[in-house]
Amino acid sequence: MIKKLLINALAFYITAYLIPGIVINGWPALLVISVVWGILTTTIKPILTILTLPINIGTLGLFTFVINAVLLLIVSNIVPGFSINGFGNALLAAVVLAITNGFLLLI
Repeated sequence: MIKKLLINALAFYITAYLIPGIVINGWPALLVISVVWGILTTTIKPILTILTLPINIGTLGLFTFVINAVLLLIVSNIVPGFSINGFGNALLAAVVLAITNGFLLLI
């Protein structure tokens, strides 16, 4: 679990570095973001995925990035020191975060 938390933190750091519309103020905020992201993705994401299942099937799973973007915006509203400027940046961050997490989990 700690490994997953640290991988998420590193993925968020890389995402914030690559996308100019995302700001993370310091390492403590980064760890809080990882914890809140983990909580939201284990509790709210499955419910949203089931509710949007027809759209998700119609888009061959690409709507999952929209769900992740909404969750990222929720995290940015909850965690002080983390901000995302607009839905477009959140959507791009969802894609970059998924790719980065996938790559880091292989290591």
